Amino acid sequence: MDADEIEALEIELLLEGLARRHGYDFRRYTPAHLRRQIRSVLLQERLKTVSQLQDRLLHHPEWLPRFVARLSIGVTGMFRDPYFYRRIREEVVPLLRTYPFVRIWVAGCSTGEEAYSLAIVLAEEGLLGRARLYGTDLSDVVLARARRGVVPLTSMRAYTEAYQAAGGGEDFSRYYVADHRNARLVAELRESVVFFQHNLVSDDVFNEFQLVLCRNVMIYFERPLRDRVHDLLHRSLVPFGVLGLGMRESIDFTPLASEYGPLAPRARLYRRRS
Repeated sequence: MDADEIEALEIELLLEGLARRHGYDFRRYTPAHLRRQIRSVLLQERLKTVSQLQDRLLHHPEWLPRFVARLSIGVTGMFRDPYFYRRIREEVVPLLRTYPFVRIWVAGCSTGEEAYSLAIVLAEEGLLGRARLYGTDLSDVVLARARRGVVPLTSMRAYTEAYQAAGGGEDFSRYYVADHRNARLVAELRESVVFFQHNLVSDDVFNEFQLVLCRNVMIYFERPLRDRVHDLLHRSLVPFGVLGLGMRESIDFTPLASEYGPLAPRARLYRRRS
């Protein structure tokens, strides 16, 4: 075996051990994503081999939360893909107004920026008072960060520009309180989102929703797992509910493609047919 083959074997054994020892199943994630993230962990923790990492994860459980967080944190930001949020305002909000109460699920919410962006849209559209947002992720570490609602102050200029491009018409600074390092989102936003752990690989439906967002999460999954998650999302939507995917994702060529109609296909927004 060459070095790459040995590493692949070590990763396979690591994933099997995590699933059996701790119940975290990453075996159906894409190999390239796993290899990239695991190599990053090795570099950060100054470990030479995957086998050394496996030893720590199996015998020292205190290592586990940090490792799971590393595999969970994706690219995120407030009002990322502004066109998507503009279409939420123009296409989805009118549908949400027809419900007496609105439930929204942001699956794979990472550190919470997407859920908070959506809360801002709902507040400006007069819907936040009769809505409840749920943000879920695999990692308790990233969920703890999401609950705090704190982002680096250095990010706020880019977030402000994205907010304006997404159709926001207020002074964005009204939504946070800043100190010399960080910006903390106001209580109205933080209290509108319930963050808790949910595993898309193994957990099931936990409520019915008018809107479900699962954006840039399934790009890390192999095909069988993507199909499993699409089934979960479909069963979580009320009839005629709306599904939002990432800009690199599509409902096309999935087993449930015929169950949706296009709402704003360029923004990857689809409406369940019944």
